[in-house]
Amino acid sequence: MSIKEDFESVLKKLQTERDEINLKLHLASMEARQEFEEAEKEWSRLKVKAAEIGDESVETSEEFIANAKIVGEELKDTYHRIAKRLTH
Repeated sequence: MSIKEDFESVLKKLQTERDEINLKLHLASMEARQEFEEAEKEWSRLKVKAAEIGDESVETSEEFIANAKIVGEELKDTYHRIAKRLTH
């Protein structure tokens, strides 16, 4: 699997987790809501990077893609923490 395909897979998983958390947020504590709001800012930045990666006319370096993937992994961890709070 190429770095680009791997990154797209991470992005799809994040979208699913994000959607699930968003549905549960109305029951969440204020702390979880605040953490989710911060994660939303990162999500927006990641979507911009994903669009740039997906745009065939824009040349993206492997370092750029790798950095975007790191941000995606950090978001994944954040979403897992929030989801764990929501299930307790």
